[in-house]
Amino acid sequence: MELNLTRPLAFFDLETTGIDIARDRIVEISIFKLAADGSQKIRTHLVNPTVPIPEKAIRIHGITDEMVRDKPAFKELAGDLATFLSNCDLGGYNIIKFDVPLLAEEFLRAGVDFDMRSRRIIDVQNIFHKMEPRTLKAAYKFYCQQELKDAHSAEADAKATMDVLKAQLERYKEVPYTDSEGLVTYPITNDVEALSRFSYYTRNADLVGHIIYNDAGKEVFNFGKYKGRLVEEVFLQEPQYYDWMMKSAFPLYTQKVITAIKLRGIRGGNVMIK
Repeated sequence: MELNLTRPLAFFDLETTGIDIARDRIVEISIFKLAADGSQKIRTHLVNPTVPIPEKAIRIHGITDEMVRDKPAFKELAGDLATFLSNCDLGGYNIIKFDVPLLAEEFLRAGVDFDMRSRRIIDVQNIFHKMEPRTLKAAYKFYCQQELKDAHSAEADAKATMDVLKAQLERYKEVPYTDSEGLVTYPITNDVEALSRFSYYTRNADLVGHIIYNDAGKEVFNFGKYKGRLVEEVFLQEPQYYDWMMKSAFPLYTQKVITAIKLRGIRGGNVMIK
C-alpha cells in the first residue's frame, strides 16, 4: 500500500556520540525525503560533533574522530538541512524518544528555528510495538502456538511463563546476539546466570532502575536532571537532592540504596553532614 501524502515525508536516522539528548552530538545524519508525487531525494552527511567520539559509540556505528575531523559541524549544515526539511513531516524508528529531540537540540544550538509544532511524526517502532503486543498472552501464542486460557490468574500466568522460557531456549539456542558494544555472544542457554544477565538492559543498583551502575561499576542516576551523574558526587554537591528523594514517592528499596550511598560517603569523608 502506497503512502497517501499531502506534503513530503522525511525518513531520517542519526548516528551520535551517545544517548544523552542534552549533551551528545550528531556524527551522521541521513534523510530519505519522499515527495507527494512519489519522487525521492536522499541526503547523507558525516558531521563533526566538535567533541571526541567515545569508544563505546564507535563500536556501534564505526564512525571515528578521524573520519569526521574535516567534516562540517552541524551548525554549518543546519540552515541547509532546515530548508531541505521545510514543510516535511518526519518518519523514523524510535524517533519520538530519541532522534527528534536530539535533532531539535542541535538546531537550537545552531541558532536555527526548526519548528516542530506543525510537523506530524511517524514512529515505526511504536507502530510495531502496538500492532505486535508484548504481553504474556501474545508471547505464549508466538512461542508455544497455543492460546493462553485463564490469563491473569496467577497460576496460569506463572506456568505459561515457564513454558515460554523453555520454548525460547529451544528457538534461540544457536542464535548469536550482538550487544550495544558490538560483542557477539550466544546468551540463550540453559545457564541461569547467563539468562539473568541477558534479562537486563541495565545493571540496576536498585530494583526499578532509578540508580544503575556505569561501566566503572559506580552508581549513577538513570533519571531526571542528573541522569548519568555519580550519585555520591551529586549528594556531595547538592545534599538537598538526597532529602528530596527521601521525601518523594520513590520505592523504599531505592531509598535504601541511596541512603547506603550517602552513609558510605559520610564514612569516607566525602559528604557534608548538615
